[in-house]
Amino acid sequence: MLDKASLKVLLQALEKLDAGFAALAEFDARVPGANRLAETLAATAERLHDNYPYFHPLYAGQMLKPPHPVARLAYALAQWINPNNHALDGGRATSAMEKEAVAEIAEMFGWREHLGHLCGGGTMANLEGLWVAGQLAPGKKILASEQAHYTHGRISGVLQVPFAAVACDARGRMDIAKLRELVARGDVGTVVATMGTTATGSVDPLSRILELREKHGFRVHADAAYGGYFGLAGNLGEEARRGFDLLHRVDSIVIDPHKHGLQPYGCGCVVFRDPGIGKLYKHDSPATYFSSREQHLGEISLECSRPGAAAAALWATQKLLPLAKGGEFPRGLEDCRKAALDLYQRLEEDVRFVTAFPPELDIVVFAPRAGSVSEASERSRKIFAAAARRNLHLAVAELPVDFFEANLGGMKKDRASLTCLRSVLMKPEHKEWVGRIWEILDEATQEVVGQ
Repeated sequence: MLDKASLKVLLQALEKLDAGFAALAEFDARVPGANRLAETLAATAERLHDNYPYFHPLYAGQMLKPPHPVARLAYALAQWINPNNHALDGGRATSAMEKEAVAEIAEMFGWREHLGHLCGGGTMANLEGLWVAGQLAPGKKILASEQAHYTHGRISGVLQVPFAAVACDARGRMDIAKLRELVARGDVGTVVATMGTTATGSVDPLSRILELREKHGFRVHADAAYGGYFGLAGNLGEEARRGFDLLHRVDSIVIDPHKHGLQPYGCGCVVFRDPGIGKLYKHDSPATYFSSREQHLGEISLECSRPGAAAAALWATQKLLPLAKGGEFPRGLEDCRKAALDLYQRLEEDVRFVTAFPPELDIVVFAPRAGSVSEASERSRKIFAAAARRNLHLAVAELPVDFFEANLGGMKKDRASLTCLRSVLMKPEHKEWVGRIWEILDEATQEVVGQ
């Protein structure tokens, strides 16, 4: 099942790469342990068996999506050079590729002028976004919803910036009435709008947040680490569509190409609408910034050494699959959403399950119906295990009971949170596999609770 045919393409590309250095004097590279390479690699493959099958459509648990073959191959190809995109002399070609790839991401959000770069992942990207926010509004508070990624509170602690969580509505989105109360106090410097929460894929009401910004003057940082690419999809609901269409009005955006962007870990990206933000990064490094008067990526990043291979992989992927509406890339996102809507509809029509709310992106949360929330929580874990024994891998999440309130019926609310099942249908193949997923889920549920 694992792709092996593309290795022939890698060998051809490697020959082309090698030809670019034909003028160099030949030498024999020292490879310690070369005679044990095959043995060690085989042992590595053996150890890697101890993983869930993240690449397979029957894995629908956490946010794990296999990289596109072109990304995997381009990353491997660049490893023969092993460039470092901190300074231009350490990653000349891949620094240019990074700038081009990031510019394409910025343009996807409607920004021709921007400042941005790649980084290790969403956490580092959000760190930079909130660091800039703190520099521009020192001492002022950062707000994010209760369902925002926990990293925002943690980052604020690292930066020693005040932080507060905003309550959510019954659909896992920031409660605008609660936000209005908090920003009216005048001590808020930045509001984080989550464009696709990690638990449920909920999209904060960006239009309402931007309305409050007009009155109170805070910055808006969009954490679109998971959902950012869905702006290209043509089958979003009306409210989510409105939010993604307004992303060009925020101050900074984080997106993770290593999620829906088909990249290997780790590849995050932060983009700022105002290129003048670069002055905040100003520093000097005479040991590294001497080879060119052009801007080195290390001059606009908190990270120093960064893999040029990640830039090569992203650049190659976006050349193969451009970030344009109506193209092959967004069709894959649309299929993910279709899969989620299909699974949600089946769950809605089955009296054995209680659902939360319709998915805004491609994440579905649900639980088995029971006499009480405690009993339903216990059943969720049992169904999770029963499904896994049948090679269907879901995830378990702890969510507020309020998210399920409309569908609980007579279920006794003896807990404030419900342990539920969570399915992330982020592979386009899931569209064709929902039927099989449902069959296995049905078998697992019958084992635990009967018909």
